[in-house]
Amino acid sequence: MLSILALSVALSADFHLPPNLPWNGKSAHLIQPSHPLVTEFELSEGQSSPDYSTTMAYLNKLATEHPDIFSIETIGTSDQNRDILMLRAAENPSVNKPTLLIQAGIHSGEIDGKDAGFMLLRDIATSSKRALLKKVNLLFIPILNVDGHERSSAYNRINQRGPAIMGFRSNSKNLNLNRDYTKLETPEVAALVKVVNHYKPDLYIDVHVTDGADYQYDVTYGYMPSFASDSPKISQVLDDYLKPEIDTALEEMGHIPGPLVFVMNKQNIKEGLAGWVATPRFSNGWGDLRNLPTILVENHSLKPYKQRVLGTYVFLEATINALAKHKKNLKTAVLTEQNQLPRQLVGRRTYSKNPDYLDFKGISFSQFDSSLTGQKEVKYTGKAETFKQLPIFWQKEPAVVLDVPRRFYIPSHYQDIVAKLTLQGVKVSQVSKPSTLSLTQFVISDYQFDPLPFEGRMRVSADFNQTSMTTEIDTSWFVVDADQALGKLATHLLHPSAVDSFFQWGFFNTVFQRTEYVENYALIPYATQMLADNPALNQEFKNKLANDAKFAASAKERAAWLYQQTPYYDQGYLKYPILFEY
Repeated sequence: MLSILALSVALSADFHLPPNLPWNGKSAHLIQPSHPLVTEFELSEGQSSPDYSTTMAYLNKLATEHPDIFSIETIGTSDQNRDILMLRAAENPSVNKPTLLIQAGIHSGEIDGKDAGFMLLRDIATSSKRALLKKVNLLFIPILNVDGHERSSAYNRINQRGPAIMGFRSNSKNLNLNRDYTKLETPEVAALVKVVNHYKPDLYIDVHVTDGADYQYDVTYGYMPSFASDSPKISQVLDDYLKPEIDTALEEMGHIPGPLVFVMNKQNIKEGLAGWVATPRFSNGWGDLRNLPTILVENHSLKPYKQRVLGTYVFLEATINALAKHKKNLKTAVLTEQNQLPRQLVGRRTYSKNPDYLDFKGISFSQFDSSLTGQKEVKYTGKAETFKQLPIFWQKEPAVVLDVPRRFYIPSHYQDIVAKLTLQGVKVSQVSKPSTLSLTQFVISDYQFDPLPFEGRMRVSADFNQTSMTTEIDTSWFVVDADQALGKLATHLLHPSAVDSFFQWGFFNTVFQRTEYVENYALIPYATQMLADNPALNQEFKNKLANDAKFAASAKERAAWLYQQTPYYDQGYLKYPILFEY
């Protein structure tokens, strides 16, 4: 329990934040400080959130007192050996009802979903809201990032208003879990993926708290917009059916729902908004590729913790009702997307130069010259102002388009890639019989490593030439058919030009290494005879000398080129080892 001294210190620590808009929403009546299953959030008058042990104790108390509807499952173990627990809530689970997966604390300083979820589950167990379980089955992960949750402090997030003590953004290895959905290097996200594969939820909600500018909205949320979605029929159902009902419920309870957008220039919101589109490393981008309807909730960090948690409660209850009401529409959209593999996918997007426009419920501000930064900075006034027809720039433009092959062939020595694909739920098979196939190989023509590690890996981007080859594929190889329910995800993972592919995350960086070299005393006589025996190659060498002054002036480049033409040259150098069948 948070001490009175620590609480008073924490509550006075937001002097540096902009002033608040006054709030007195109807959802305040959801707090029940005298309830037998009162939460620590309620006891603290909406100021604090319990630590890991208290959280787990409350979870067990719910399950112990209401075993008819609640059960607990350990879905994984963190690097610091903490259990990651999930509460299952169901009444007559054999009845055909949709399943909603709610995940909190992937960034454990952004813990709103945990306290909101506990209040809602408590009310489901002990009040008329039990009827919600007649509509859906619930899966609730109160803390995904359990190790980060215990790296707690009043000083973890300088631009967030509460809770008084909060967890840390990344896990114990300083990895951001919400960048791990493709590479799967954390036990926390691996556990989440196993839950999705096993329970096959109809809707997945990932609860966060956003940073950035000040504005009136307290609950912002989003999913892949239809124009950027690889599962556009799912996005359309979320747009047409679920979103209107969620927004109405929030507004009726005194909250202001808003779009999930960011600011182009944080010193001047009037320059426009950035309409972000998630790549597959993020929960909602990953969900889109696997035909899993996924909503990313980003509560506004400058709103008080009490207001944010209550808004999340209303959001979750409204989503349950909307999902139950429109389950057939959503199920139909999912089945359609599972059975329609596009022949092309967008591997990376850029911002459109032509904006859309919207009326944005912002906060008025002034600018001042800061002697600290040496530039104009922004000061928010705490007064509501609607910015009419504010430009919003969406990532609408395809920068990389992927041609989807029929199959991918993976050499036997990349068992780690096969294991990751299998964990994702992608169907991978062993080649059943040897065959000679005409396949395509991607050969790197230019590449660029990032200057610093990102999420513990050296990322790389590259340009490729494609070459056709006839090759023997034996039974040691693995094959992935793109035409499967997770074919879009498989393509993004295995195509080296996709921004969150295994290649760009650095899982194939050994192709940039050469371990055998040549000495000039051996190369010169060999190359002399080689050019004499091959007039076309000899002419190519002469043309390169005549037309490339840098090449002609460099003994090193000349020798390297000659060596590359010999059969002694490393035949795997700069060649992506996964082969494509179109």
